[in-house]
This record gives sequence, C-alpha cells and structure tokens, in this order.
Amino acid sequence: MNSNNNEIDNLIALMAKLPGLGPRSARRAVLHLIRKRSQLLTPLADAMFAVAQTARECVRCGNIGTQDLCDICMDARRANGTICVVENVADLWAMERAHVFKGSYHVLGGVLSALDGVGPEELRIPQLVSRVTEEEISEVILALNATVDGQTTAHYIADQLEDLPVELTSLAQGVPIGGELDYLDDGTISAALNARKKV
Repeated sequence: MNSNNNEIDNLIALMAKLPGLGPRSARRAVLHLIRKRSQLLTPLADAMFAVAQTARECVRCGNIGTQDLCDICMDARRANGTICVVENVADLWAMERAHVFKGSYHVLGGVLSALDGVGPEELRIPQLVSRVTEEEISEVILALNATVDGQTTAHYIADQLEDLPVELTSLAQGVPIGGELDYLDDGTISAALNARKKV
C-alpha cells in the first residue's frame, strides 16, 4: 500500500477487523465502495454515522435499537408472558428471522466461561430473574447454543429460577430439517436420539 493513501489504508485496516473479512477481502470491498462512491460509499458513511449516533442497548432486554426500549419490547402484543433467553443480539435477530416466536427476549451478553473469565456477574442473569417476577412471566425458553458453556449457563439459569413459578423450556436439539445422518457429528446424533419423540 502506498504511503500517500493514508485514508484509504486506514479504511482497509478498519474493514479487515470486521467478522468474515480479512485484509484481501477488505481491499476488494474498499475498492468496490470507491468505484461506487455515490451509490454506496457516501450513503454507507452517512448510515454508519447515523447508527453511531443513535444505536443503544434496550434497557429491558438488551437488544440493539435506537431508543431506550427496542421495537419488540414496545410491542404490547409480545408481552404474552414468554421470554426467550439468548446469548447475544445476533441470536435474537436469527430467532426473529424465523418469524415464529411472538414473545419477548432477554439477551445475556455472553455465556458462562471459566476459561474466558466470564462469571454470572458479567452476564444479565440478575435482570432476567427480576423480569420473571416483575413481568409475570409464565415460561422462559432457553435458546442457548448447544456448547459446554451454553449448557453450563442454562443449568445456572435453571438454578436461579428454581424457586419461581415459571416453566423452563429449551430449544429442541438434534437433526436439522434436510439434514442427513451421514453428515452429522456424533454430538448432534446423540442429542437427536436422546430427544426422540413418539411418531
């Protein structure tokens, strides 16, 4: 890279820090943006500036929005007594893409991990317990990843909610729709077999 392209080099370096983009992909993306300056680069810069000024964490659930309460928390129809607990905002957005869950969410902000030094105090578990009592929640769905840390977190949350009158459920795990057994890992096959149901 040339020393007289400091702004461009800086943009490439910043883009390379994005998930899924390395230095080569970042260079291609920046070149594309520069070539399409009026259609892409300027509107993208404006949109990024606007988001940088307005984006904030929802004070109730932890989702990202532009107001203190996100659109989901402001929708009275979704206050139906069901909370879906997810690890992060990306998981919440994934659940929303499916258009099947019509309750509210609670973003933990991670999972318990002794290796990474993440304990209960770093997560939004106390806020979840408060919401269950204050919002008259009847069901908490644990939609956490099927990892060791995800399952450890699920067990910890179950312990915290044990004395409250709330039904605790989790997402089914096992063979995905369209999945072929030959391509699945042993853990997925094991989970599917343990979660079998009557036909």
